[in-house]
Amino acid sequence: MKENNDGFVRADQIDLKSLDELERHLNRALTLEKTKRSNSDDNILITAGATATPNSFKKQQRQDWEIDPTKLIIKSVIARGTFGTVHRGIYDGQDVAVKLLDWGEEGHRTEAEINSLRLAFTQEVAVWHKLDHPNVTKFIGATMGSSDLQIQTENGQISLPSSVCCVVVEYLPGGALKSYLIKNRRRKLAFKVVVQLALDIARGLSYLHSQKIVHRDVKTENMLLDKTRTVKIADFGVARVEASNPNDMTGETGTLGYMAPEVLNGNPYNRKCDVYSFGICLWEIYCCDMPYPDLSFAEVTSAVVRQNLRPEIPRCCPSSLANVMKRCWDANPDKRPEMDEVVKMMEAIDTSKGGGMIPVDQAQGCLGCLCFRRYRGP
Repeated sequence: MKENNDGFVRADQIDLKSLDELERHLNRALTLEKTKRSNSDDNILITAGATATPNSFKKQQRQDWEIDPTKLIIKSVIARGTFGTVHRGIYDGQDVAVKLLDWGEEGHRTEAEINSLRLAFTQEVAVWHKLDHPNVTKFIGATMGSSDLQIQTENGQISLPSSVCCVVVEYLPGGALKSYLIKNRRRKLAFKVVVQLALDIARGLSYLHSQKIVHRDVKTENMLLDKTRTVKIADFGVARVEASNPNDMTGETGTLGYMAPEVLNGNPYNRKCDVYSFGICLWEIYCCDMPYPDLSFAEVTSAVVRQNLRPEIPRCCPSSLANVMKRCWDANPDKRPEMDEVVKMMEAIDTSKGGGMIPVDQAQGCLGCLCFRRYRGP
């Protein structure tokens, strides 16, 4: 856990336990919890900006981002990933998605480590709660250490140990953008749709950057669609407030294929790492394909950093769109545009004449459409 000069604490990747694991260890966790409560009255709830000491926070007032856990109904699992499980739920009559986090289940962390994680978490959610943009998933709230958390199952209610906290966001029925692209892999997307999807992401990122938020894991899997096919940026699990000193932001945070060279290389970085990742997403939306599908982590890292490897741009790609990709994934972060400039470039693209990716079975009339060029920079 590292604190920068602005007083913001970096939130490391927090392990999110799956539902199966929570149920399997439930009895043991509840027994441990009862023992702790009988031996000590140190049931600590940390608030942002406070110092973690025993009995300090027993009577803290509810923060503006804290939900009332008695109004939350946690239902079935809708997604499982590296950071855990997301559930469908209802909060105060509204459809929501719920993430569960458990910092104390394995018993490998000290009380001080758990306190530090909670402190960092509260500082982050306090920021997320203030975000308000049509292309950013609405953060509804969170709760920590509540004995009122329960999961609704076919066999009734399962109470969760008080070491578990949850994050509640709006539920988006369209699912992940990545899944949408996979469904359209053979027929591809109309050019107008490509530009609109990319514009949604660009506008959302431009807003986040205006709020000094660096997402750090921009990828189509973290973009969700609502019922009108509007894209909203989601999953702030590794997001953080941008440090004033770039040296305070280091580490290989992100996803292979989308990570900027400076991030892959472990160098200091800033919001321009999101711009690079957007360029990869733009290529993916246009091609409905994955970058570097046949390369290992080591191969991608070496090629992107040392050989300036980038996804291959089809010749049928309009130059206006290809130019945005190339500028966004420039090896030099200082040469990449700001996201508000990207928005303007995308808005200026003429979609009235088509220009979408041509499917394989319709490409006979487009000489060179299947002849991909590997862009290696200037």
